Amino acid sequence: MASVLTIGSVVLCAHGGRATATGIAMRVRIEGQPALVQAPLVVAGCANPPPPSGTGPCVTAQFVTAATRVRSMGLPLLTDSGPSICTPTGTPLSVAVVQPRVSAS
Repeated sequence: MASVLTIGSVVLCAHGGRATATGIAMRVRIEGQPALVQAPLVVAGCANPPPPSGTGPCVTAQFVTAATRVRSMGLPLLTDSGPSICTPTGTPLSVAVVQPRVSAS
């Protein structure tokens, strides 16, 4: 089982940029914070260098999978164990802070 992500979860790209959710389940709250649903995330503060020395900073990210059995308004909730990918770098996200009370599969 994996922990469900909330608006208070800290999600980072591989270069230290913070990913902010665009999909929020306002009907589902965990410890008073809305849960996140499967939707693109916006990345800010990525330190990856621009071309030609790098691919440029991460701009958006997406969790490839989410909870299969737990949904809000028809959308699956995000969990900390799902694979993810940043655009345009192709690197994964890492979840640094997550709530420990609610898990999903």
